[in-house]
Amino acid sequence: MGNRLYVGNLPFSADESAVKSLFEQNDRAVTEVKLITDRDTGRPRGFGFVEMANGEDADKAISDLNGYQMDGRALTVNEARERSEGGGGGGGGGGRRF
Repeated sequence: MGNRLYVGNLPFSADESAVKSLFEQNDRAVTEVKLITDRDTGRPRGFGFVEMANGEDADKAISDLNGYQMDGRALTVNEARERSEGGGGGGGGGGRRF
């Protein structure tokens, strides 16, 4: 298992320090927290990533915090997957329109 976790359904009021404190409970070690914000508005998007110090802490965090209620929202916590190639973007069109 990897050490990087996806955290979804975060309350929009959550900040990185609150998420870090939550994941550090029960003697788990967190190395980094990154909450994703909207590029244009800077508002939180409701998800982020937590890097744990080791796989054991990552496993514990998943079992302890997946479904955990944070400000009335049930968190989704699982192992982060690498982005697939392609995806995203859009636009183009590829041809002329008459």
